[in-house]
Amino acid sequence: MARPSRYPPELRNRAVRMVAEVRPDYLTEWSAMKAVAAKLGVKHAETVRSWVRKAEVDAGGRPGTTTEESAELKRLKRENAELKRANEILKAAAGFLRGRARPATQVLIAFIDAFRKVFGVEPICRVLSEHGTKIAPSTYYAAKSRPVSPRAVRDERLKSEITRIYRANYQVYGARKIWRQLHREGHVVARCTVERLMRELGLQGARRGKRVRTTVRDDGHERAGDLLRRDFTAPAPNRRWVADFTHVATWAGVVYVAFVVDVFSRAVVGWAAATTKQTRLVLDALDMALWRRDRAGRPVGPGLVHHSDAGSQYTSFRFTTHLIEAGIDASIGTVGDALDNALMESAIGLYKIELIKRHGPWKNLTGVELATAEYVDWYNTTRLHGEIGHVPPDEYEASYFQNHTEPQVTATT
Repeated sequence: MARPSRYPPELRNRAVRMVAEVRPDYLTEWSAMKAVAAKLGVKHAETVRSWVRKAEVDAGGRPGTTTEESAELKRLKRENAELKRANEILKAAAGFLRGRARPATQVLIAFIDAFRKVFGVEPICRVLSEHGTKIAPSTYYAAKSRPVSPRAVRDERLKSEITRIYRANYQVYGARKIWRQLHREGHVVARCTVERLMRELGLQGARRGKRVRTTVRDDGHERAGDLLRRDFTAPAPNRRWVADFTHVATWAGVVYVAFVVDVFSRAVVGWAAATTKQTRLVLDALDMALWRRDRAGRPVGPGLVHHSDAGSQYTSFRFTTHLIEAGIDASIGTVGDALDNALMESAIGLYKIELIKRHGPWKNLTGVELATAEYVDWYNTTRLHGEIGHVPPDEYEASYFQNHTEPQVTATT
């Protein structure tokens, strides 16, 4: 708002009239203006001159912007500034204005806190109220002056725990897994509370994308039959394994990563990475799985089924021979049907969305290998899996072996 003049309108009008009356008594108009300024106690004659010129413009005797036009321009500028500010407020509040339900008062209070220095409390309340989200400035000030509620104190404590769990788990956990982890740590909280606090924190879990096909069948190879027939359950570890591989784009070229997963616990028992998708890649993953089980004192025995798709790497003579030598039964899904290896598809989907897409770009094979090693360790020892009771695979297997005495199998060398 413009600073009001220290001279009243009556004085300005009188000065204009007096200049017109005494003008004939002076050689110049300026002399008349100085005389009138002195008589009326106006400090500067230039002030009287500006009044006279303005009166001439208003009367049409001189070109320029009239007083009425100037006032209209000022009004339009104020309205334009108000509209611009309202638009900025609406943009900032778009996140919760899109919803059908009115946001909770504490959400509105937090929004005003975040933007009060930019727009002011009263303008924010006015704009929100005009667009269906009513809140009065008095409501805001009352909320800020009252003591912090026990719920607010608990929410802040839970937000800290939620953020910690989210960051400690590759920033991929959604509300369900964070809720489960909080309960594992002794924090009794409703799932809807976790969902609400995650929305306030702007956190969300990883979401799956589309899978890219990597394996190509080779009709020149004989294929084993499908021993699983989409039954992805197992009575114990080392009874059924599923395998597949995927690709990772790096600055140095494409890297292929193969996995072997135990159906019983969903544990990644073996993996390998290479810059080519030859049979050696899937063989290395299988050999790692056999070595890890042997090192853990749980070597595989007769009856283990290795299931994969009909990719040429898995139907090759070299790979099939390796399975026979290890006493493993081969199982191949039907051609062109992803559901026949759905469990492995799911595991690779998690790997791509939880690690590769969220933590790239990747430089080369070494970078992918190091990150995959860390991810597999987290996946087996820490990540909660809903299919096995929301516990990590290693914990699930340990619980099984505590309650079941498995016959010891001597590994062949």
